[in-house]
Amino acid sequence: MRAYALCIVLGIIVACYVMDRRMRERGAPQYAVLDVAVWAVPFGIVGARIYHVITSPQAYFGEGGHPLDAFKIWEGGLGVWGSVAGGAVGAWLAARQMGLPLSFLADTLAPGLALAQAVGRWGNWFNNELYGGRTSLPWGLEVHEMDRNNPGKAVIGADGEPVLLPGTYHPTFLYESLWDIGVAVLVFLVDRRYKLGKGRAFALYVMAYTAGRAWIEAMRTDPANHFLGLRLNIYTALVVFVGALVYFLRVRGPQEFLVPAGADGGGRGGPGYRVVTEPEYRRYRETGELPGAEAQDEHESADEPAQAGPAGPKTGGKDGAEPAEKASAGDDR
Repeated sequence: MRAYALCIVLGIIVACYVMDRRMRERGAPQYAVLDVAVWAVPFGIVGARIYHVITSPQAYFGEGGHPLDAFKIWEGGLGVWGSVAGGAVGAWLAARQMGLPLSFLADTLAPGLALAQAVGRWGNWFNNELYGGRTSLPWGLEVHEMDRNNPGKAVIGADGEPVLLPGTYHPTFLYESLWDIGVAVLVFLVDRRYKLGKGRAFALYVMAYTAGRAWIEAMRTDPANHFLGLRLNIYTALVVFVGALVYFLRVRGPQEFLVPAGADGGGRGGPGYRVVTEPEYRRYRETGELPGAEAQDEHESADEPAQAGPAGPKTGGKDGAEPAEKASAGDDR
């Protein structure tokens, strides 16, 4: 078992736990998060690999590269940007299957996703990678010299011990892990205070994460493609930040909650559930009365067929004219 993989799996578990708690607080059935994870996780992993291959093509399509190595995910190479994008596609497919708005899933996932990234970053420590420049700070990291001909293995000296690079280095993976924890706390508190809905909690997570990722990325010294003197991931962070900011400022809407659909069994919110606002959800929890139930009862009463008697339909008019008019009125509604 690879330690990096275990960190990713543990991060996924953390994200699912937080998302499950938040979904249930908003009316979703227990373990509905698993219906999301079964789509989002595989798509996230594939997306992470695709982003890495696209942004670092030399190792696969450059001189001496082997295109088939792009499929060797066990040799390393995942990009968080592709992970989020691919996971979003998987979540969208899950939302369609479940009949839920994607914004409901995104908002409930947001803080859990940040915590998952905080846990997953520790895989970089085990992999001896993604560190920054030299530093004399007390938390400076000792770094092993890696064997280029044996990925994932350190160079072994004549004494049988791993060879260390001179000095100590910034643990940028640690900085990002701590930043991600702060992002999760920020999203949780702001969402609780301002009741963000329609995907705005997720947009806040994206803005907060990319703001930190931009300056942490600038500290890293691992090989990366550059454009106009800056690492490509910095441009990605800036573009994604602007997109999330525009969405956050332009989109408005209340938080989304789920209640049983009632006798009609339909509605947006999945089989047996429909989406309502928080006041409607709170009222349902307090009284047990489904939102809109009274209006539905009145509608059903108005549309009840007239009772037939021996002389035909029971009416108050001549030759049944009045029921026909009522039926027409009911059809027009």
